[in-house]
Amino acid sequence: MRTDVFALRHIGPRPEEKDVMLKALGVDTIDQLIYETLPDGIRLKKALDLDPALSEYEYATHINALANKNKLFKTYIGLGYHEAKIPAVIQRNILENPGWYTAYTPYQAEIAQGRLEALLNFQTMISDLTGMELANASLLDESTAAAEAMTLLAAVRNRTQKKNDVVKFFVDKEVLPQTLSVLETRALPVGVELVIGNPQEFEFGSDFFGALLQYPSASGEIHDYAGFISKAKEADIKVAVAADIMSLVLLEAPGHLGADVVVGTTQRFGISLGYGGPHAAYFATREEFKRNIPGRIIGVTKDRNGDRALRMALQTREQHIKRDKATSNICTAQVLLAVMAGMYTVYHGPKGLEYIATKIHRTAATLADALENLGLYQLNSAYFDTIRVKTDAENVRKFAEANEINFYYPDADTVSVSINETTSLADLNKIIAVFAEALGKEFTHLEGLAENKAIPETLSRKTEFMTNPVFNSYHSETELMRYIKRLERKDLSLNHSMISLGSCTMKLNAAAEMLPLSDARWGGIHPFVPVEQAGGYQEVLKKLEDQLTEITGFAGTSLQPNSGAQGEYAGLMVIKAYHESRGEAHRNICLIPSSAHGTNPASAVMAGMQVVVTKATDTGNIDVDDLREKAEKHKDNLAALMVTYPSTHGVYESAIQEITGIIHDNGGQVYMDGANMNAQVGLTNPGKIGADVCHLNLHKTFAIPHGGGGPGVGPICVAEQLVPFLPTNPIIKTGGEQAISAISAAPWGSSLVCLISYAYIKMLGAAGLKESTEAAILNANYIKERLKGAFEVLYSGEKGRAAHEMIIDCRPFKENGIEVVDIAKRLIDYGFHSPTVSFPVAGTMMIEPTESESKQELDRFCDAMISIRKEIDSVTADDENNVLKNAPHTMHMLTAETWDFPYTRQQAAYPLEYVADNKFWPTVRRVDDAYGDRNLICTCAPIEEYMDA
Repeated sequence: MRTDVFALRHIGPRPEEKDVMLKALGVDTIDQLIYETLPDGIRLKKALDLDPALSEYEYATHINALANKNKLFKTYIGLGYHEAKIPAVIQRNILENPGWYTAYTPYQAEIAQGRLEALLNFQTMISDLTGMELANASLLDESTAAAEAMTLLAAVRNRTQKKNDVVKFFVDKEVLPQTLSVLETRALPVGVELVIGNPQEFEFGSDFFGALLQYPSASGEIHDYAGFISKAKEADIKVAVAADIMSLVLLEAPGHLGADVVVGTTQRFGISLGYGGPHAAYFATREEFKRNIPGRIIGVTKDRNGDRALRMALQTREQHIKRDKATSNICTAQVLLAVMAGMYTVYHGPKGLEYIATKIHRTAATLADALENLGLYQLNSAYFDTIRVKTDAENVRKFAEANEINFYYPDADTVSVSINETTSLADLNKIIAVFAEALGKEFTHLEGLAENKAIPETLSRKTEFMTNPVFNSYHSETELMRYIKRLERKDLSLNHSMISLGSCTMKLNAAAEMLPLSDARWGGIHPFVPVEQAGGYQEVLKKLEDQLTEITGFAGTSLQPNSGAQGEYAGLMVIKAYHESRGEAHRNICLIPSSAHGTNPASAVMAGMQVVVTKATDTGNIDVDDLREKAEKHKDNLAALMVTYPSTHGVYESAIQEITGIIHDNGGQVYMDGANMNAQVGLTNPGKIGADVCHLNLHKTFAIPHGGGGPGVGPICVAEQLVPFLPTNPIIKTGGEQAISAISAAPWGSSLVCLISYAYIKMLGAAGLKESTEAAILNANYIKERLKGAFEVLYSGEKGRAAHEMIIDCRPFKENGIEVVDIAKRLIDYGFHSPTVSFPVAGTMMIEPTESESKQELDRFCDAMISIRKEIDSVTADDENNVLKNAPHTMHMLTAETWDFPYTRQQAAYPLEYVADNKFWPTVRRVDDAYGDRNLICTCAPIEEYMDA
C-alpha cells in the first residue's frame, strides 16, 4: 500500500473490500454502480481542474510555508476581537481532542451528557455575568446575535404595537460597525426600520418597539444606560444590549440595569482570533421570552429512574416543526467554542476572572496616564479596556506598523487602543514608545501598573457571579484535566464508532487537516488587520474560493456565511439583490418542496419571501407537474426555488434539469441546498444541474468537524450573474461590485476552520474527491443491500439504487409496540449513535455512512440493526417491559443487586459479541423531555430544587 496517498487514509473500504462490496451489489465495477445511481445527463464529462494531490507530509510543509506569510503583529484594534490566552490544558484536551471535536449535535441526550454539562456551564456563566434569567448554548457571532435580538424583540411586540405596525428599531450609533452592517442586512427584508442615533438624545416615541445599545461602546466609552432603559420601559420599548463579556466581570450586569436581551461574543474567554472565527456568541434574555429565544437551550430534566439528566430543550428541532413560522433559521451553534469558553471560566473561576479583568483595566488606565503625560488628550471619560486619543493618525500608524503594532484608526485624527489579556508591561512600554516616537518626545519606561480606575462607582459590579461549585472546584490543571476527561467519557464521538446520520455527513476529520489550527501564526490574526499582514490567509482563502467555485461549476464564491443556515440566507439575499437590480423587486415567491430541510422555509421568510410549498410524489420525488403549475401561476412574482440535490429522500431525481428549467422559464433563480454535496463532488455539480446558487456545508462535505453541534461554515457559490452581489464587510471590503451588506461579522467568516477544507481538497485532489463520492455511494448501497429483508428502504432511484444515504421505514413496527425512538435508544447498547430519526419522514431513520467508514464498521452496524429487528419480532404491543423499551441500559442497571427484567443482563448490555470489545456505557437512562420542558431549568441548579415541582 502506498503510504503517501491521503485518499487511502481518508477512504474507509480497502480496494479489495470494495470488490467484495460491489459483488454483493451485483455489479462488477464502481463505474457500473454510479451509472445505475446517477442520471447520465448530469454526469461531468471531464475531471475537476484542481492542483495535484499532496501527501500529508507535503501538505504540512506547504501550510507551514503559508503560515510564515502571516505577520504576527501585536494588535490592539478591538472592535469585539481581542487576543486571548488559551489555557494549554483546554487546547490539548478539548480543541485537539477528537473525543470533543468529532461529536455530533446532542439530539441523543443519553450519549451526550458530557457535552451537555459543559454547555450548561456555559449558559450558567452567561446568565450570571449578564444578569439575565436564561441563556442559550451559543450563537454564531456577536453581530448575528444582535440581529437575532432585534428579531426576537419584534416578535414579542405587544398587541397594540403589532396592530399599529410599529416597525422602528433604534440602534446606538456606537455599535460595532460590523454589527450595524448585519442589522441592515437583516432588517430590510422583514420590514424593520433602523433608526441610528445617539442614545442620549433619543426621543422615546410610540413608533419604536426596541433598541440596541453597545456596552462599552465601540469607541470604548462606558455609558450609564439605566436611565435610558427605564425611560424605554415606560414607553414599552424593549432594550437589547451588546456587551463585552470580560468587561461584565467589573461592570454592572445589563440585566441588573433592566435590559431585556444581552448579546455578545465569548472569544476573549480563551479562543484564538483566527482571522475572525469561529467564536461562540452568547444570547441571554428573560424567561418570559423563552419560546422566542433562537438556537439551542440546554435544560435539566430527569431520566427514567428519576435521576438528573440533561438534554436540549424547547427549540431542539423547531425549524422542522414550525418551518416558515420558526423563531429563526439558526440550527448551528458554536458548541466546541462554547465548551472551550465555558472551561476557561471553570478553570479560572470568578476570582481568576476578576484578576484578569482588573489587570486589563489597570493596563488601559496606566496607558491613558502615560499618553496624557506625552500631551495626548484621552477622549473616554469612563472605559474598561479601550482608550482614544486625538493626534495625527497616519503619523502614528507609520511608526506603529514599523514596530509591528496595530492600532485602530476610526478617522484621520483619532487613534484607538484596546488592551487585552495578553498585554504585558513590556508591551505597554512599546505602545507608549510608538506614540512618543511619533510625537518626537522622550518617555520614562514604566516599572508597574497604576492603581487608577476609570469605571464610575455607579457602574461597578456589586453582585456576585459564578458561585456554583463547578466554577470553584477545578483550578489546578490536574483537576481540570480529570474533569474534562470525566465529561468526555459520557459522550459518543467518531473516535468510538460510526455516526451514520443522514444529511449530516459525519466523515473523518483527519489529524493532518486539524493540526494547523493550533498554530499561533493562524490563530493570532485579528480579522481587521491590513490584508497585507495576512498574506498566508489571503492565499488560502482565495485558493479555497477558487477550489469551491470549480467543484460547484459556478463563477464565484463567498466564504463569509459561518453556518449552513447563514449560507441559505445569504444565497437568497443575493438572489433578491439580483432581482432588484433588474427592476424586479416585486419577485418574492419562493417555491420549496415539502421534503425540504426546515431551515429552508425559515430562511426564505427571513429574506422577505413568501413560501409556496410544492408537492412530492409517492416515490418521494418533486411532483414536476405541481411545480410547473405553481411556477406558472406565480411567474410574475417568482423569485426562487429552493431544492436539495440529491433529494432529502436520498435519491438523484432524474428530472432535476427539467425542474431548474421550469424555474428559469418563469423568471426565477434556483437555490440548491448543498447539504448533500457529498454525493456530487467530482461526479456532477450544481452548475451542471442548472442551479444559480448553492451553499456548501464545509462541516459536512469538506471535513470541518461538527464539534458537538458547531462550528459550521456555509459559503455560497454563485453563477456569473450573481457574482456582483456577493456580501461585503464595512471594514475590510469583500464581495462584488454591487455587494449586499454583511451576512456575518468577519470579512471571511470563520477563517481558521477554512484551513481544514483547504487541506481536505489539497490532499485529495480531483481524483481523490471523486473517489470519496463514489465510496460514499458504495457504502450507502452496501448497507441498503445488507439490510434488505430486515428493513424496507422507503425511496430509491429509477434503477433501485440509493444515493449516499437512504431512509428505512420503521412505522410497521408499531404493531409490535415499537417506535423509531426505541430503535434509536437500543442502538446505544450496541455502541452506535442512531441515524437521523423522523426526518424527513416521521417514523423513519435516515442512514448515511460516508466514505470514511470501513467495511468492518459497516458490517458491525448492519449486524446491530439486523439483531434489533429480531428483537422487535420477539416483542408484542402489550409487552412494555422489553429490551427495546428499556434501552439504553446503564452500568448502574447491570450492576444492581436486583434485575427485574424478562431478559438477561447479557442480552441487555452485550447483545452481539463485538460489543464486549469496545463497550460504550450511557450514563443516564432514557431522558424525560416533556418533564424538562414543563420545569425549565437551564443553569447549574441541583435537581432537588425542582423535583417536587
